[in-house]
Amino acid sequence: MPRPNILFIMDDQHRHDYLGAAGADFLRTPHLDRLAAAGVRFTQCTTNAPVCAPARIGLASGLQPSRLGCLDNSGRLPLGTTTYYQRLRDSGYRVGCVGKLDLRKSDGYNGRYGDRPYAYSWGFTHPEECEGKMHAGSSPTPIGPYTHYLAAKGQLATFHQDYRRRAAAGWSTDCRDSPLDSADFEDAYIGRRAAEWIAHVPDDFPWHYFVSFVGPHDPFDPPTEYGDRYRDAAMPPAISGSLAGKPEWIKKRSADFAPDQIAQTRRQYCAAIELIDDQIGQILDALEKRGQLDNTYIIFSSDHGELLGDHGLYTKSAAYEASLRVPLIIAGPHIAGGRVCDALCELIDLNATICDFAQLAPQRDIDARSLQPILDGQTNIHRQATVAALHNFRCMRTGTHKYIQNYNDCDELYDLEQDPDELDNIAATNPTVVGDLARRLRRRLG
Repeated sequence: MPRPNILFIMDDQHRHDYLGAAGADFLRTPHLDRLAAAGVRFTQCTTNAPVCAPARIGLASGLQPSRLGCLDNSGRLPLGTTTYYQRLRDSGYRVGCVGKLDLRKSDGYNGRYGDRPYAYSWGFTHPEECEGKMHAGSSPTPIGPYTHYLAAKGQLATFHQDYRRRAAAGWSTDCRDSPLDSADFEDAYIGRRAAEWIAHVPDDFPWHYFVSFVGPHDPFDPPTEYGDRYRDAAMPPAISGSLAGKPEWIKKRSADFAPDQIAQTRRQYCAAIELIDDQIGQILDALEKRGQLDNTYIIFSSDHGELLGDHGLYTKSAAYEASLRVPLIIAGPHIAGGRVCDALCELIDLNATICDFAQLAPQRDIDARSLQPILDGQTNIHRQATVAALHNFRCMRTGTHKYIQNYNDCDELYDLEQDPDELDNIAATNPTVVGDLARRLRRRLG
C-alpha cells in the first residue's frame, strides 16, 4: 500500500465547544460534523500555549514551547530545530501549506507568493504562507499573497482602512461585517487555494498539506452574506460571576460587557466559523474528486480557543477552558468512525501522530506522544495530565482538576467535575492537591 497523504486543516482561535458535532446547535458546521462522523472526535485536547506563535512553534517542533523560550507572540522557531515538516520532506513527501504559519511572526513580509526562504528551511516544498488577519490589515501596501490579491482587485485600501478603524475601536468589540465580499474574504481565498492545490498536485509522491485558516480570530468581521445568517440568532450566555479568587492580572483585564454585546460578538464568531466550514467542504470535495479520500488522513484542530466574554475576557492568553481547549478531529484509513474520545491530549501530540501516519520512526527527545494507539482502538488513555505555559503562568489539567500557577500572584485550583465554569478557586482549602499538581508540573516543565 502506498504511503498515505496527510491533510491537516487548522483554524485560528476556535474554542472547543463551537462545533455542531460537540453539541453546538446554534452553529452550522455540516462539513466538520461529517468529518467527525467519519473519524474520532477528541473532547479533551488542550493547547500547549494559548497564544498563536508559541502554540504553532510547539506543534511544528513537538516540543513544549517553553523549552524553546517561546512564551508569547514575539517567539520564533529557533534555527536548527527539527520540525515534522522537515522529517516528512526528508522521507519523500511533498510538503505544502497555505495560510498562517506564525513560525517567525515578528517578520513583517511573507513574500509575494508566500514563499520566503525561511519557509523552505522549515521543511515546506510548496509554501504559500498567508498573512494573519491583523497582519494583513496592518499595511497599506502588499506584504504577502493575500494582500497582493486584494491590491490586484482594488480592495486593499478599503480593507486597510477598515482595520485601522477596528484597531482604534477595539479588535474584539468592533464586530461590524467586513466590507469585503465573501469571495474576497481571506478564509475564502485560503479555501480556494487549498482546493486548487489538491486538485493539481502530482500523485507521484505522497503529500502533506497544511491548510491554516486565519479565522475565526478577532476581529469578528464576517462578510455580510454570512453575518446575515446569524443576525438574530440566540447565543449561549458567557460565564459570569465573582472574580474572587482570580489573580490580579485577570481582574485588571476583565471588563463588564453587556449581554447584548457578547451575544453580537458570538453571532459574528459563528458566522466566521460557518464560512470556514464551507471552505472545508470545498477542500474535501477536491480530495474526493482526485479519488484520494481512501488514502488520506485528515486532521482538524485549532491553535487555541477564544474566551468570547467568559469571565469578562476576550481572545485567549488565559488558562481557562474556553482559551485552553481546542477542537480535534482525526479521520482516515483504518480509523473506525463515529467515535468520541475523552482521553487527555495536547496539541503537540499531532506532531508525533502525523509522523506515525507517514511511517517514520519515533523522534527522540521530543515531548509529543502519538495518538495512533487510540486511533487503532488499542487504548482509551493517552496522558494523565496536560500542561500549558505562557510568560506569566503555567498550568496542569487532569481529568478532574486544573492547577494554575500564576507568577507573583495567587495559585488557582478548580474542580472541573463540580465547577466546570471555573468560578470557585479552591486552592487555599486543598493544599495537598495543590502540592501534588505543583510537583507534577515542575517535573513536566522544569
